Amino acid sequence: MKFNAIVCAAAACGCITLATAADESADAENDEKKGDPIVSVEASVGVDSKYITYGVMDGKDPIVRANAYVTFFDWWYIGGEMLFDMTKGNGKRGPFGWGNRAGKYTTVDAQTGLAHEFNLGEALGAFGEALGTLSVEFYYTYEYVARHKGTMNDTQYLDVEFKLKDLWLQPKLWIERDLMADDGTYVNLEVGHAFALVGDDEDPTLTFRPSVGQGFGDKHRTRGYELADDHGGVMDTTIKGEFEYKICDNLKLKAYVAYCDYWFDRCLRHGARAYNGAWGSGCDHSWNFYGGVGVAMSF
Repeated sequence: MKFNAIVCAAAACGCITLATAADESADAENDEKKGDPIVSVEASVGVDSKYITYGVMDGKDPIVRANAYVTFFDWWYIGGEMLFDMTKGNGKRGPFGWGNRAGKYTTVDAQTGLAHEFNLGEALGAFGEALGTLSVEFYYTYEYVARHKGTMNDTQYLDVEFKLKDLWLQPKLWIERDLMADDGTYVNLEVGHAFALVGDDEDPTLTFRPSVGQGFGDKHRTRGYELADDHGGVMDTTIKGEFEYKICDNLKLKAYVAYCDYWFDRCLRHGARAYNGAWGSGCDHSWNFYGGVGVAMSF
């Protein structure tokens, strides 16, 4: 009798185990299917205290940024970004200003690109496992700027970005080529690390990511920004701190503070001082301190 009871109990346990394993396998299969949605949407809106490009001021007053992107099959995306002036002061910069556009758009960027993450361990073995996941993004941008008549109002860019997100010091390499305005090339190398301030490392509620980035430009890029006529070199150094608060799975609050300067090239530092100084005597320095806050949504 005891033997039969033991056999029945073992059989019941085996059935439960098999059922549990089947459920887990089905859940894993469903999760895998859900992992790469056919269509996803991301959008954000935020305010920057200054309009900073390549470490110099393209606007001394706050601006509003609004963007939206649609991604298909976790590979190809299309979208754009618009910049709006909050005051009339950003347009008052010589022939390259755009006049009083307070409350109006100043820049429109239309973008399309390819972005994906690759597991390096599958291709490079143990060395790839140490590097983790490589994120690659390649995109095209058409940019229209509402400038005064008689100046170039649009340009086009090709950009590529590489990120190693699984390393403790997460490196990011960004390469940009201007196709119309000055045919210049800009390269930026950044390293940083995200610390979980609230929650665990796998799914934090609040993170803080300090980073340091260094820009480089060829002579076409530095000439296009009136920094130097005869040479390129080491451009802006940027120290940044970024906060991200996860309100829910589809909504995040973001904020950042940053400091940038031209530390390593005396000629370019003098050019940055003159470029910033075109906004007024109080702006005639090579450094900038700025920040911003915004909300990001995804679904």
